[in-house]
Amino acid sequence: MRRALRMSKPLAATNDFVVKFANVNGSGSASANGLFAKVILRMGVPVGARNIFPSNIQGLPTWYEVRISEEGWLGRRGGVDLMVAMNPQTWDADVKSIEPGGYLLYDSSKPLPASKFRDDITIIGAPLTELIAAEFADPRQRQLFKNICYVGVLANLLGLESDALKQLLTEEFKGKDKLIEPNFKAFEIGRKFAEEQLAPIALRVKRADKVGDRIFVEGNEAAGLGAVYGGATFCAWYPITPSTSLAEGFEKHASKLRVDADGKKRYAIVQAEDEIASIGMVMGAGWAGSRAFTCTSGPGISLMNEFVGFSYYAEIPAVIFDVQRGGPSTGMPTRTQQSDLLLAAYASHGDTKHPMLFPANPTECFEFAAQAFDLADFFQTTIFVMLELDVGMQEWLCEPFKWDPTRKLNRGKVLSYDHLEQGVAFGRYRDVDGDAVPYRTYPGTHPTKGSYFTRGSSHDKDARYSERGEDYTEGMQRLLRKWETMKKYMPAPIVRKASRRTPDGVIYIGSTGPAMKEAHHALEEMGVHLDSMRIRGFPFQDEVFEFIRDHEQVFVVEQNRDAQLKSLLVNEGGVHPARLVSILHYDGTPITARFIVKAIADKLKAVPDAALRENVT
Repeated sequence: MRRALRMSKPLAATNDFVVKFANVNGSGSASANGLFAKVILRMGVPVGARNIFPSNIQGLPTWYEVRISEEGWLGRRGGVDLMVAMNPQTWDADVKSIEPGGYLLYDSSKPLPASKFRDDITIIGAPLTELIAAEFADPRQRQLFKNICYVGVLANLLGLESDALKQLLTEEFKGKDKLIEPNFKAFEIGRKFAEEQLAPIALRVKRADKVGDRIFVEGNEAAGLGAVYGGATFCAWYPITPSTSLAEGFEKHASKLRVDADGKKRYAIVQAEDEIASIGMVMGAGWAGSRAFTCTSGPGISLMNEFVGFSYYAEIPAVIFDVQRGGPSTGMPTRTQQSDLLLAAYASHGDTKHPMLFPANPTECFEFAAQAFDLADFFQTTIFVMLELDVGMQEWLCEPFKWDPTRKLNRGKVLSYDHLEQGVAFGRYRDVDGDAVPYRTYPGTHPTKGSYFTRGSSHDKDARYSERGEDYTEGMQRLLRKWETMKKYMPAPIVRKASRRTPDGVIYIGSTGPAMKEAHHALEEMGVHLDSMRIRGFPFQDEVFEFIRDHEQVFVVEQNRDAQLKSLLVNEGGVHPARLVSILHYDGTPITARFIVKAIADKLKAVPDAALRENVT
């Protein structure tokens, strides 16, 4: 029997623990780790899964973390209860991260010295390399099937259902039946070894009914599908992590949903030579009447700035999906941050302001993607949909997407041939309705009426070139009034009240939501009461500043170094900076509930050290 035990009050939990896999990128582990998470979902137990991977093809460390939570907590908790350590390069750090009383599963084919282990955790050795080498001769198969083998070991130790895994394998390798049996064989090798050679552990997965009809999907794919439903017909993009899969998702769904009966495509996708070319194409398509978008990340936004300013001033609709990653410069391409807020809000030189939507999960990625095209058309400007890598490139358990089949696309204020023929007066940049949103025409609408020259230089109400100061200031003031009109069209913030009246509040956006929800609950349990607000759109509605005024201090939790959300609140609402207390997380990993709880408790100094250690450590 190849097992050594060092036990110190082993952790015991059912449907409430964290498993983390430490692998080498390019080893084929991603598929096996994903199967592990999906088997648990098939057993009716919610999971929050995070793939933390390097920006290379193979060789560097990669991790996959699965939060198993019957209570439905989907954010990262912090800490590891069971570590599957398959990477010698990160062994010491991986072992160190295990909670006292936790478990370590490793490949015991080669002996390791006692100094590589800890006395306060349970050590579980399984000779994975030897087990697979005895059954498979091909070197690549041996590497791939070793991953499936450790899933088999875990299945026995944790009580996972073999039938659920075999069903998943059948679905994953549909059309490649010859791959199903060897994968299942490798799984069974690991499961049988654990059954015969390993002692039970006190972590278990027990079938429940807590998943319901929710789906497991990446935010990027959800946004791509939302773009299809939102009427997008043109995408120009340049590949960049972590946004590439959004364009691929649009292509995937448009190829099924936007093709005529005769096979003719009703959409176009162009992989441009760079980001500047891609946004230029989007501007041209938007000017011509197409619903057009690009998807990129921070470095791409930097390159697109001049065209974004052109969109703002010439009033041309466009949608940009910014899947944020670690910066500056190349930064950390495969790590998550909320670090493009100021870049997107004020993109381009001169005085500009751009609307942003902040989805927190794939369901909102779908909804906000579709909404963005209505907003872009109506307000004739660029709309930023601000995803983050943690939302865009991770699979999330979320509510099914819903669509009202009677919903009409809002193309905004577009004058038709009939309007012009009937003598409707047209001035491209005139505020006819008092909402600062002008009327426009599509190119070629009428042979003699409704034409104008679209320019990025200073112009008057009728789009004529002008350097008269009063023409310029009048146009810029109207754009500010249009900004005010936008506020009521943004998705409303979501407020959660504390269980009792409190002088303190907290504000956050995007992927911070799941961890913040759990932190809110944990703080309540500790006697710390906070009202919370998740902001979902910029420009900020009046409710945001009313929330701040109603509290003595408001914590602003965000995932960047420079407190960019706080800066926007101060700049746009005239809020005194001292009223906003920053909680900043920017190491590139998704924020955890434990981090938020400790940071807020430390700031308040309202929680005894013993209680804080009990709830956070």
